[in-house]
Amino acid sequence: MKRRSAFSALRWISLLFIFSAVVLTLFQLISYSRVRSYFPPGLVVGGIPVGGLDRQQAAERILEAYAYPVEIHYADAVIQIKPSTIGFELDLEGMLSAADMQRVNQPFWESFWNLLWNRNSPTPAVPLLSNVSENRLRAYLKDEISARYDHPPQAAVPLPGSVSFGSGQPGTALNIDRAVILIEDALRSPSARVVNLTYDRTSAPRPSFQNLQILLKQIIQVSGFEGTAELYLLDLQTNQEIHFTYQSGETQAPPPDIAFSAESTIKIPIMISVYRRVQLPLSADISSQLEMMIDHSENPPADSLMDETMEAGRGPLDVTQDLRDIGLQNTILGAYMSKPLFIQKFQTPANQRQDVNTDPDAYNQTTVSDMGMLLDDIYQCAQYGGGTLVAAYHGAITQDECNQMIDLLGRNKIGVLFQAGLPEGTQFAHKHAWANTNDGLIHTIGDAGIAFTPGGNFIVSAFMYNASQLVFDPTNQLFAQLSQAIYNYYNSSNP
Repeated sequence: MKRRSAFSALRWISLLFIFSAVVLTLFQLISYSRVRSYFPPGLVVGGIPVGGLDRQQAAERILEAYAYPVEIHYADAVIQIKPSTIGFELDLEGMLSAADMQRVNQPFWESFWNLLWNRNSPTPAVPLLSNVSENRLRAYLKDEISARYDHPPQAAVPLPGSVSFGSGQPGTALNIDRAVILIEDALRSPSARVVNLTYDRTSAPRPSFQNLQILLKQIIQVSGFEGTAELYLLDLQTNQEIHFTYQSGETQAPPPDIAFSAESTIKIPIMISVYRRVQLPLSADISSQLEMMIDHSENPPADSLMDETMEAGRGPLDVTQDLRDIGLQNTILGAYMSKPLFIQKFQTPANQRQDVNTDPDAYNQTTVSDMGMLLDDIYQCAQYGGGTLVAAYHGAITQDECNQMIDLLGRNKIGVLFQAGLPEGTQFAHKHAWANTNDGLIHTIGDAGIAFTPGGNFIVSAFMYNASQLVFDPTNQLFAQLSQAIYNYYNSSNP
């Protein structure tokens, strides 16, 4: 009886354990069935843990994380940017659908078994799905950040009472390309939402061309110059021009294009006319006479060259016609340079003016702009093989010939006037002009040339006139100050 009782008690205990296990299993199964309606433990969507959350809860958590503003630090400013402002959009539906697939595709019994043994099934992370409008981001950086917080560079300005420019101030500019990368990375991160933007330093720009004109006028005024002056400057990189006149004692200077005595600057057109009529290589005689005419500024070689290469007795008229052929109406030569042979007087727009009179030579005249444009024609031909000389003369002047002209003009090293204001070694292809008139005094001084400098090439032409007398030393100094100021404008970093 005792054995049967013991066996019966053991059986009931076993049955109780089995029943308990079944109940517990059923309970766990029911719990697991409910759990499967939530995202599995350890699941990460777009960098946000969503394990144990339902779809709505997961969506709210993801939206909250990525709607948090991105904080930008730039210079001394701290800017909060809402992601939506710069076109950031989440593909929330795509990410949650991918997360649902992770939940549904897990094997039921395998996952249940892992739950019973407190083991988490591996769940691959769902990557962030988003889009950023780069155009909106760039526009925001340009209009809201760069426009407000950049520091534009400040151009150098003329120093009063000098021929120099003060130092400009460098600036800073937002590196927008780099900023786009950094901000896009921050928008796609749920935690690293602070961005330190970088900037580029911008060099101080060259002074404005208008400021250069102001400085040149101030130099003439401060010098105490008494008379009439005109200056023409051409920037050979940009084709910008400065062209003005100055008349002492007058608040309103006469308009430009005043007729001046050309004096020896007329030898530039003579040189061009010679090259139009000869071919390379030049004879030894022609080369020697060109050098004497340009380098030594002698007049007899100019007359000989006109007689030898042009119609005898009409050389000056051929030179004038050559100028007409390229559209220059105010430069004329109606007589020889050294012999008393006067052929023809010309009326020009410049010498018919009634508002100003520099008593120009009736047979040898020019304007500063005519000389400047003529030098530009030579420069364009020499540098690029084209321009007015090549087109108007139908190939009679070549690029090699124009380079020879610049070389000839560059040998005219007199160390005064414009050349005196340029640093030693600067190539300056020019022709100067002055002469004593019948009263033994100098009334007109001119200089016109092409300057080749590290900071840019330019053409400068100027004439000055005084009815009483031009004293050479102060006038020479004034020319030098003008060219020095122009050189400093182009070479502020190489003064």
